[in-house]
Formats: sequence, structure tokens, C-alpha cells
Amino acid sequence: MENNEELEYQKIMEAGEIASKVRGEAQKMIKPGVKLYDIAEFVENRIRELGAEVAFPCNLSKNDIAAHYTPFTGDESVFEENDVIKLDLGAHIDGFIADTALTVDLSNSYSDLKKASEDALKTVINSIELPMNVGDMGKIISEVIESYDLKPVSNLSGHVMHQNVLHSGVSIPNVYEKTKDTIDVGDLVAIEPFATDGYGAITDGTDKYIYKYIVSRPLRLPSARNILKVIESKFCHLPFSERDIAKLNPKYKMGLKALVNAGCLYAYPTLVEKEHGMVSQCEHTIYITEDKIEVTTK
Repeated sequence: MENNEELEYQKIMEAGEIASKVRGEAQKMIKPGVKLYDIAEFVENRIRELGAEVAFPCNLSKNDIAAHYTPFTGDESVFEENDVIKLDLGAHIDGFIADTALTVDLSNSYSDLKKASEDALKTVINSIELPMNVGDMGKIISEVIESYDLKPVSNLSGHVMHQNVLHSGVSIPNVYEKTKDTIDVGDLVAIEPFATDGYGAITDGTDKYIYKYIVSRPLRLPSARNILKVIESKFCHLPFSERDIAKLNPKYKMGLKALVNAGCLYAYPTLVEKEHGMVSQCEHTIYITEDKIEVTTK
């Protein structure tokens, strides 16, 4: 058992090191005029090059989009001089996930917004006393963000992760919630404060470029059946992108749509701030051992 635990620990820490390295490299590449598509492809290819797998598509969410924007096939959009970008990426080794994010402020006008999520993350990690009630963690996050005269995004949260499971069911809120849920020894946790100068909540956008496999069903459309076979062999546990499918099957669009309509796949909508306020995000993964709380993505 001890050998298994040691092996898991090594995989968790290695995934974190890779995610951290790629995050730093990609951060330096985000500049005005650079294509979002090129950054996302760099991130995902680099994760594989370093010996891990992609835990979810690289998110590059601009300005009032808080999360879930990943470039699509043929996406020509570029970073603009006034953009506030959330770079959110994940790596895994044998299903042990590292999830990390930061904000790049190309405008140089939102330093407090950026600092608010960074400070909230640092403060809540330093405040953990085990077992830690997740509602109390949300209270710490919100108090820090509000000290900057900004608002936490109330309906986004961090999450406890298991092997091959990005969201295990226990969430880490960004505001106080009355709950009995706790984090404790053995937990792998992604903590991700979101701050905004807007309303303080997100709503679903119209774009959907990230998918997750749910269930297999009988399908009439041959293209849908073919794509489902690919998804079941390659992406049955963790989220994947439209880009992933386009590379494997050029005639993917109708089949992908049919799979969503049949309930075989869930399509993640982009998450947009309710009043279109600017949003920042900062995220680390922590692993709680008997001895300490380790930031795997530092």
C-alpha cells in the first residue's frame, strides 16, 4: 500500500511540475497580435512533450469571459492590447491531475483585479487548518477580494479531484457557504479564486467548444457512431475540445452535434460575467499529505 501511495505522490507532483512549467512558458508568449489558437496548441503539445497528458483543453478566456473558452478549428482571433486573459491549463499522469491558472493583463490597467485573485489564493492556502470546512475557505477568498473593492464570482468554484475525475463532487466556493464539506489528508484540491469589477456572477454564453463524454447510446448517423468510438477510446474520462475531434475526423461537425443532441456528450458553454465586468483568475492545485499541504503547481 505504501508503495502505491508513494507512486501516486510522485505522479501528482510530476504533473504539477509540468503544468507549472508550461504555464510559465505560455504566459511569456501571450502578447498582442498572437493567435489564441497557437497558444492553446503550444500548451497542449508541450504538456505531452514533457511526459504528461492533457487533463482538459487549454482555456484562454478574455475580459468578461471567466472560463471555458478554448480556440476552435480555424479560429483567427488574436490577443488585443487591452485584453485581460485567463490562462487555465491542466496536465495529468495516469489520471492524477494538476490544474493551474493565472491572469495576464495586457492592458496594464487591471493590476488590482489581478492581485485580488492572486492574494485570495495565497491567503486561503496559508489559512488551511485540517480538516478545513470549504465554506470557511470561501469566506476567506471573498474577504480578500472584497478588500480590493471588487467582487468574488459567487457561482464559480474550485474542486476536489480524484484519479481521472476533474470534479469529484466537493467544491471550494469563492464566497461563504454553509456546508459540512471539508478537505483533509489525502485530498487533491484545485483552488481558483475569480475576482470581477462586475456583478459578481457568471451566466452561460452561447459558444461551446469543450465537451465531456457522458454515455453511449444507439445512433443512426454513421459519422456520429464513428466519432463516438474515437471519444470512448481516447476521451472517456476527461474533457476534450472541438480541435481534438477535428484532427481525428475532418468531417466531424454533424456527428459532434448529433452526439450532443443525443445526450452522449455534454457541451460546456463559455462562462460570461453577468454585467460583462472584467474577470481575473488565479489557481493552484494542492495535495494534502500527513505532513504538509503541498502546492503541486507552484
